[in-house]
Amino acid sequence: MRMSDGPTVAEDVFINASPATVWALITDLDAIGRWSPEYQGGEWIEGATGPAVGARFKGHNKREDREWESQSIITVCDVERTLAWAVGREPSSAGASWRFELTPQDSGTHVRQQVIIGPGPSGLTAVIDQRPDLEEKIIANRCAEHSRNMQATLQGLKAAAEQGA
Repeated sequence: MRMSDGPTVAEDVFINASPATVWALITDLDAIGRWSPEYQGGEWIEGATGPAVGARFKGHNKREDREWESQSIITVCDVERTLAWAVGREPSSAGASWRFELTPQDSGTHVRQQVIIGPGPSGLTAVIDQRPDLEEKIIANRCAEHSRNMQATLQGLKAAAEQGA
């Protein structure tokens, strides 16, 4: 897979809690940071106080020997259904686009977390620029890392939601 393919990773979990309970957790910028191995939390910026299309937030991230901040913009906010954001100033040049999709199911909620890498520049594209001959391997490794991180995040979300946190 190459950057031009729009590498995508998605993970799913069933949570025995209502969409309202899950929504409250996924829209709490610091709550997700408690479960994610990479995303460490964040804050609303530029006057935003919560999720709404066009609202911006700053995220704090950490990987192994590297820490960075990113700015994101909410692109979809369908309460108790879908929360999506683009990393960067403009969705059309996002370094990545993330989303949570909530679907009522039986006595709980099916949750899907997804990321589409690109099309804009990011730390990943900087690494690929240094070693274009390894692009497919670099992307495969990052996708595998995203998958592991998303699984951990979703398991933390599940535990918190089911405990009524």
